[in-house]
Amino acid sequence: MADPRTHRLRLWGSGLTVGVILLAVLLVPPLVQLDEQAVDLSRKLLPPSWEHPFGTDDLGRDLLLRCVYGLRISLLVGLVAALVATVVGTAVGAAAGALGGWTDRTLMRLVDAFSSVPHLLLGIFVVALFRPGVWPVIASVAVTHWLSTARIVRSEVLSLRTRPFIDAAVSGGAGRWRVAVRHLLPAVLPQAGLAAVLMVPHAVWHESALSFLGLGLPSHQASLGNLVQNARSSLLAGDWWPTLFPGLLLILPTLAIAGLAGVWRDRLNPRRRSELML
Repeated sequence: MADPRTHRLRLWGSGLTVGVILLAVLLVPPLVQLDEQAVDLSRKLLPPSWEHPFGTDDLGRDLLLRCVYGLRISLLVGLVAALVATVVGTAVGAAAGALGGWTDRTLMRLVDAFSSVPHLLLGIFVVALFRPGVWPVIASVAVTHWLSTARIVRSEVLSLRTRPFIDAAVSGGAGRWRVAVRHLLPAVLPQAGLAAVLMVPHAVWHESALSFLGLGLPSHQASLGNLVQNARSSLLAGDWWPTLFPGLLLILPTLAIAGLAGVWRDRLNPRRRSELML
């Protein structure tokens, strides 16, 4: 049973981390009038210092600025892809649960068909159809991440269909589509929103994996996956900072968002919330 103080500490710690990250990606690029692509070979692979808190990379570029720009791009990909995947998954899950019958069976077989292919393999196939760029990566992540949302929403809709207020709406003459749009869909939006929040770090990791394999964003464009991929040779030479700091910026947002999502999940589940307060 969780301690309420631990619960509050997780909330404040996660919220503060997410707030700092958002402020960094929103304010640093416009306030710091520096080119993150500027090459200075006389400063290559400098260790962390006051002038360069994260050190420099193998081309003499400031690694802190590169990490902020990389995190900005990775979060953009993650947020947009999570939003698209959530909309698609919510629509499919709500239609399957509300309409039932052959519609439910057809849509769930479609979900099973997509689920039978590994996410990364399907993502590689999608990005291979286009030139490297942000939008092919977003499409790749969105196509491979709507399945869990569809299952969650369908399960929630099937549960809601047995509630008295749905019986009352049907008795009042409401059709299936009206019940789905006016009653079922608003009721599942909190669960869909929670699924979207949890999907953001997953999408960021997916983008980083594609970029690390050289199939995501162009190699010159700063993203966390590209930064880790470009730092491999430096790590083998004993220069640890070009790998460490992009890796930390992959891990910290994941933990922070997971912490906030856990608090949200507890609030959606009153029974679990009451247990936390005991």
